[in-house]
Amino acid sequence: MATEVPSTPHINPQAPIAPTVLLPGDPLRAKFIAETYLDDVRCFNTVRNMLGYTGTYRGHDVSVMGSGMGIPSISLYAWELIHVFGATRVIRVGSCGAMQPDLDVYDIVVAQSASTDSRFLEQYDLPGTYAPTGSYKLLSAVAEQATQQGIDIHVGNILSSDVFYNFRDDVNERWARMGVLAVEMESAGLYAVAAEAGVDALGVFTVSDNLVTGAQTTSSERESAFTQMMELTLPLAGLE
Repeated sequence: MATEVPSTPHINPQAPIAPTVLLPGDPLRAKFIAETYLDDVRCFNTVRNMLGYTGTYRGHDVSVMGSGMGIPSISLYAWELIHVFGATRVIRVGSCGAMQPDLDVYDIVVAQSASTDSRFLEQYDLPGTYAPTGSYKLLSAVAEQATQQGIDIHVGNILSSDVFYNFRDDVNERWARMGVLAVEMESAGLYAVAAEAGVDALGVFTVSDNLVTGAQTTSSERESAFTQMMELTLPLAGLE
């Protein structure tokens, strides 16, 4: 008798899902990653057009799936991938806005930790302030890849913000004063979901613009930097 494949309201798998899942925000970027970097690609999800694919990279199974924008979106996909489909490594790959003047466009930022203005963490009812932190195992593997490939990376604290267009004009400056490297909108939720489940998570980003200097990338430069980010994260599928 065939075993029934589980599904959720957001993921109805038409192919296997690998233990290592990369999560770009844009589902079309997930499609691009799969078609550009993976072999033997199969689409496993099309629900709500949140495309997901599984293939191999250097002989290791890896999945890539869009996560949408913001903590609510990435956290529900991460929860289902981990608790229903058995993912043990969830890696956010995307862009970020630099909050420090010495970060250049298309530099690589690795989120050792993720501060947030979101109330997502309140659900855990902890007796203090929780610090969402990336997996050291994954972080050290990315750092090793960067050394081998001669790629400079910036490692530190980022901000996962619920607000893209902030009413206050001094917000970025206040976070930057505390050493925060860059801002995006997802990683704090991803780190919390992974921590509660006891699995590994990490966020790796390409700087798309600098909020201090006003520098911005061109489309061709973003493509080049995106390649570096993928070359650092895809080998994580081969970790023991």
